[in-house]
Amino acid sequence: MWLILAFLSAAFLGVYDSLKKKSLKGNAVLVVLFLNTLFSSLIFLPFIVLSHTTDCLDGTIFHVASGTWTEHKYIVLKALIVLSSWVLGYFGMKHLPLTIVGPINATRPVMVLVGALLLFGERLNFWQWAGVMLAVTSFLLLSRSGKKEGIDFKHDHWIYMIVGAALLGALSGLYDKYLMAPVSEGGRGLDRMLVQSWYNIYQCFMMLLMLVGEWWMMKGHQSPLTHFHWDWAILGISLFLSTADFMYFYSLSLPSSMISIVSMIRRGSVLVSFACGALFFHEKNLSAKAVDLALVLLGMLCLYIGS
Repeated sequence: MWLILAFLSAAFLGVYDSLKKKSLKGNAVLVVLFLNTLFSSLIFLPFIVLSHTTDCLDGTIFHVASGTWTEHKYIVLKALIVLSSWVLGYFGMKHLPLTIVGPINATRPVMVLVGALLLFGERLNFWQWAGVMLAVTSFLLLSRSGKKEGIDFKHDHWIYMIVGAALLGALSGLYDKYLMAPVSEGGRGLDRMLVQSWYNIYQCFMMLLMLVGEWWMMKGHQSPLTHFHWDWAILGISLFLSTADFMYFYSLSLPSSMISIVSMIRRGSVLVSFACGALFFHEKNLSAKAVDLALVLLGMLCLYIGS
């Protein structure tokens, strides 16, 4: 069951990445990111209110448990990690081809794997290790493909932002497992809906503070915040991300789930985003990147066999 949820999460995440690329075209990054967190908060707010004022959600997968301030402090840290990853990732995606960003993000599970081995004692079999090595190889080949488009992986600061976002995303994945793992297994045993609902709300307030700070610092000058136009893709970002995350958290909450495998499968979203980059954004050098993508796909297959 957790594998099926992981694959569904990957599909929705691929659409989310494509909508994010579209919404960032000619738009202020911080405004788009704030609206994303705002709409995501509005999606989960009714579940919080209904769970605390009625019993209609009791016993359902949409029920949001009550949390102590100690538990909420862990969620605030989760929100800070994710938002830092998003800020870097949004700026990087705005200035890089989707067919470059997607495969780089697909290397996150390699980072998660190292953490899972060290922190949770997870062990991979031959097929799973083969999948990881294929993902690493695809990243090395991708750097060569990027040079044909004038993107130097060693000196391009947008590349560094995407890599930084991937590192923070991997840290977030490990932290998710810690938050929802049972106390008997060294985790915090937090309710998954409590985490997903409230971390979106905390992110929204953090982004609001960032926007106010940006406006104040640029007062009297032309601010990047003025460069904004509405795009319905912005609403789609929140809808598809919230659905993908819901399936992701549900998958991690199941006892037999492995964070290293869930994260690797979730990075299969690159298949969807790559297709959108080719069909809708008409990106270049697709034949070389397709080889890198094929390695990612083969890696996903190896992981599925190994699981």
